[in-house]
Amino acid sequence: MLYTSIMKLSIPKEISGIAERLEASGFEAYVIGGCVRDMLREEKPKDWDITTNATPEQIQKIFENTFYENDYGTVGVVNEDVVDETLKVVEITPYRTEGKYSDNRRPDQVKFVSNIEEDLARRDFTINAIAYNISKGQIVDPYKGQNDIKDKIIKAVGNPEERFEEDALRILRAVRIATEISFTINQDTEKALKNKVNLLEYISKERIRDEFIKIIMSDSPMFGIILMQKLGVLKYVIHETELGLHVKQNGDHIYDVWEHNLRAVQHSADRKWPLHVKLAALFHDVSKPETRRWSDEKKDYTFYGHDVVGGRVTKKIMERLKFPKNLTDTVFKLVRYHLFFSDVDKITLSAVRRLVRNVGPENVWDLMKVRACDRIGMGRPKETPYRLRKYEAMIEEAMRAPISVGMLKIDGEKVMSVTQETPGPRIGFILHALLEEMFDDPDKNNPEYLEKRAVEFSKLDNNKLKELGESGKGKKEEEEEKEVDEIRKRHWVK
Repeated sequence: MLYTSIMKLSIPKEISGIAERLEASGFEAYVIGGCVRDMLREEKPKDWDITTNATPEQIQKIFENTFYENDYGTVGVVNEDVVDETLKVVEITPYRTEGKYSDNRRPDQVKFVSNIEEDLARRDFTINAIAYNISKGQIVDPYKGQNDIKDKIIKAVGNPEERFEEDALRILRAVRIATEISFTINQDTEKALKNKVNLLEYISKERIRDEFIKIIMSDSPMFGIILMQKLGVLKYVIHETELGLHVKQNGDHIYDVWEHNLRAVQHSADRKWPLHVKLAALFHDVSKPETRRWSDEKKDYTFYGHDVVGGRVTKKIMERLKFPKNLTDTVFKLVRYHLFFSDVDKITLSAVRRLVRNVGPENVWDLMKVRACDRIGMGRPKETPYRLRKYEAMIEEAMRAPISVGMLKIDGEKVMSVTQETPGPRIGFILHALLEEMFDDPDKNNPEYLEKRAVEFSKLDNNKLKELGESGKGKKEEEEEKEVDEIRKRHWVK
């Protein structure tokens, strides 16, 4: 039976305009799925989907700027002149039914149909099986998804085991939706999910990764990961994290390794930090279980090398889930080097410089964010003010503005290449002479200018070149002293 009701929902003109053009051409048009669910929850939709009884070929005849690159009939309509990213591409899919899912991933065949109710029957969850006709203001809700939205329940359409057998990714999608909108999973749907969770083995790592990212990027990643573990899903995604369950830590920690990592990633979500910080917060202590040893001397557990081992394990996890290489490398560095500054009174500036070199200047402040997550995960409310300021001052000192020889856009090898100089002290004098010029005009730090000036300096005799080089060294040290003093004053530290 087709349950319908009349309701006025606020639809952007870009969406209503597409529906109007379909109907003007003699076809039906409904917005459907997650966008309807979000509107009924009084939330802004993240994307827009329209379904119709027009075929892909008929859809493409109606709209000028489209693309059609799949086996499921979905046509993308591009709205070029819009600012809102959610409206730039609108997907239009013909009403369809689907055949058997032999591989638990995709239907063996797709058949276009003329009835909206047949299309809704193939949907995953009742809260996504609601269609809205804009021109009539009509809600079509054959599975009473509106009631489930009101009750905050995720329930499969029809037989839940059949839904999960059709596409096993729905198992992870149920967890993701529950995490994103704070719903609970219906008892029968949860039971079927547990019975069919092994089907995730047949799902591509890329599809699993994309759902996992949405869980991590939600407001409640801690809730989502706990739910994944409870339902037996986690071992098909990041099984390494489960090893931290019930693993007691040393006296500085009030939580086991599992809860410590979860509280760390939740703090990153509370602070709205980016994906690479969230992943590093989740994985930073992933290898504590395998490195834990009892120390008779300390009368406590030690975890020596967990940062080094954890970096390697993190890299394996991210490579397994097909994360991009750049993101993998960044998260690896944040995990590998998350143990730093254990004692600000003993750490040296040279050690901080090595840290900045190892993790990269572009990542060092994100490393501070991971440290903040680590401390929250230990049950400490915040970094002590002086210690935090000292950390920041030391990093800023290590990354100070005055240019060192290593920051020039030319090196000794290049100097020898363009000047025909042989290895020796003159190369160092030329580099320091170039450095001296950078203090007055840092914009000159470009390869073309430096190579030209290097050639000019190479024509000077040894005494003059040495004089310029020594002047550059002295200017560098003088400027460093002044800037370090200013940095420390700014952070109120010695």
